[in-house]
Amino acid sequence: MRIAFLTAPEGVEQVELTEPWKAASGAGHETVLVSTKSGEIQAFNHLDKADTFPVDEVVGDTSADSLDALVLPGGVANPDFLRMDDKAVAFVRDFFAQGRPVAAICHAPWTLVEADVVRDRVLTSWPSLRTDIRNAGGTWVDEQVQICDHGPNKLVTSRKPDDLEAFCGVFLDVFAEKAA
Repeated sequence: MRIAFLTAPEGVEQVELTEPWKAASGAGHETVLVSTKSGEIQAFNHLDKADTFPVDEVVGDTSADSLDALVLPGGVANPDFLRMDDKAVAFVRDFFAQGRPVAAICHAPWTLVEADVVRDRVLTSWPSLRTDIRNAGGTWVDEQVQICDHGPNKLVTSRKPDDLEAFCGVFLDVFAEKAA
């Protein structure tokens, strides 16, 4: 599978990018770093700058048509930036419209809220997003990992970096179902 990892030019929580990336590439999938600008993204370890990573494709120059699944890493600033970018929001919305699986962790569901794809869905996130998710018509649960198939696609969500091992295992299983 070709799996997109969508991030803003800065603000992604590094471990929420690198651990799912390693899991996907380790399972034999092609991982594609997509951002709103070309060049490199700046990752963070909470509030401190961490490593940079090269962008493979730019939102607006690529589409969900050329990818099989989407992973949305968190970090507070990352989804806040993405939800303000119309092309990024449309890119996310297209995965749902096409029935392609999506996985999001921590603060990443903010982008899902902006894309208006959480209505009637059950998901988890960093606890501070629960009101945003409820206001957008979703049901928030406090679970390590949540799989929701009450929509056009399967949505896998998780709360925080401590849940990464479970998150990676579950999204890889869900993505494998789509590939089969």
